[in-house]
Amino acid sequence: MLLFAMGFLLVILQPSTGQFPKACANTQNLLRKECCPPWDGDGSPCGELSNRGSCQNILLSQAPLGPQFPFSGVDDREDWPSVFYNRTCKCEGNFMGFNCGECKFGFSGLNCTERRLRTRRNIFQLTTAEKNKFLAYLNLAKSIPSRDYVIATGTYTQMKNGSNPMFRNINVYDLFVWMHYYASRDTLLGGSNVWRDIDFAHEAPGFLPWHRVFLLMWEREIQKITGDENFTIPYWDWRDAEDCVVCTDEYMGGRHPTNPNLLSPASFFSSWQVICTRSEEYNSQQTLCNATSEGPILRNPGNNDKSRTPRLPSSAEVEFCLSLTQYESEPMDKMANYSFRNTLEGFADPRTAISNISQSGLHNALHIYMNGSMSQVQGSANDPVFVLHHAFVDNIFERWLRRHRPMLEVYPAANAPIGHNRENYMVPFIPLYRNGEFFKSSRELGYDYEYLQEPALGSFQEFLIPYLEEARQIWAWLVGAAVIGAIITALLTGLILVCRKKRQRTSSEIQPLLIESEDYNNMCYQSNF
Repeated sequence: MLLFAMGFLLVILQPSTGQFPKACANTQNLLRKECCPPWDGDGSPCGELSNRGSCQNILLSQAPLGPQFPFSGVDDREDWPSVFYNRTCKCEGNFMGFNCGECKFGFSGLNCTERRLRTRRNIFQLTTAEKNKFLAYLNLAKSIPSRDYVIATGTYTQMKNGSNPMFRNINVYDLFVWMHYYASRDTLLGGSNVWRDIDFAHEAPGFLPWHRVFLLMWEREIQKITGDENFTIPYWDWRDAEDCVVCTDEYMGGRHPTNPNLLSPASFFSSWQVICTRSEEYNSQQTLCNATSEGPILRNPGNNDKSRTPRLPSSAEVEFCLSLTQYESEPMDKMANYSFRNTLEGFADPRTAISNISQSGLHNALHIYMNGSMSQVQGSANDPVFVLHHAFVDNIFERWLRRHRPMLEVYPAANAPIGHNRENYMVPFIPLYRNGEFFKSSRELGYDYEYLQEPALGSFQEFLIPYLEEARQIWAWLVGAAVIGAIITALLTGLILVCRKKRQRTSSEIQPLLIESEDYNNMCYQSNF
């Protein structure tokens, strides 16, 4: 009955965040290279009449990239989104969205002035009603078409540089599956040639910020299509788990009784069809995934290659990862050593932080362990366990941010693999988000994790936060100045005491000497600081 009732919620669909806005997926906008749709509130592009935003040229980062991608001008995702659009909406204040019709993450209200903090919880902490509602929301997203976004079914060249648009509609859940595919797909070089060493969402510094944005957008989309503004993604804490405890019909789908690679027919998800899983086929045909159904979800947890992933990650491995002080290290890809990002992603040993691509740790270990749709990067988001898993990975990222409190400058500004520098826009999101914008506490983005929650701040404390943050960024200079000041004070105190002793000797114990007052003053002096 709950799923049936959800069908009526179609009438409350709101603008969403995703890839190509329908309003811009046409010949006119592609040829003009402009995506500045009107805001419904006043009918002006980007809500300019209401001071929400304006249509402006995109400012691309000029910082040098790493050597991993030796080409230029062969991939539509280079300097995103300039191949398709070089003018988009630049929103003011707390407004956001492809037409500035939404609020930034963490804000709400008519004028986006109200702060809001939502809490993500462990899926096993949900009540039965809350858990069933989450499953129903997932199923609803799989059946409702995205109102405002379409996906590209051809490259810009195949679209004849915009004169022949190639887009199609897609449901809300699969929109996010497709975006994950598009960000991680290989570069098509013509003929049957491809370049595989490229990924705008993995194997580099942007891995954690990219998936943070992905989850925030996915979460907001569910909030819109259901009308449930309090919805948050639950997470699965897989530390020390003996098996896939969420892989039951009560939760994310049990094992099929006769075919261990399929889901139980009693599960919501046994009827789901996957998309974007045939990367070799797309590469050989030099085409993009067009979201055609490609069969059921595959999952056979635990029957994976044990030499690569012998078990699920342990608490000790997570704690070691959290102890690493460097967010990133050269060469800023899957070969990086002592990198928190690379260790959490799973390309470095979670006991030593030394790169070892023959093994899969932490994040990667879970994907391999699931042994099915989750185990192939481009199509991994087809399995709804994906969102539970990445919510917990984001949880670990958040714990690291709170423990080490890094400055923004810790995130690499240059020489990272393509698309991963601090000021690069994330592929394939429109509206545009830079990697560095999400290298900060989740509380600033409007969400928290239940067991990480801190006491609510008073208004005076909230007022002080920006100034405290500035002080934190120059703490080293402040400490240095304090130390130098203490040393100078100690020296001056010593000189003053010496002078006083000498003065006492001349005044009481010894008869006054016949010296000029000027000479006396020269015996005891101090500098002015």
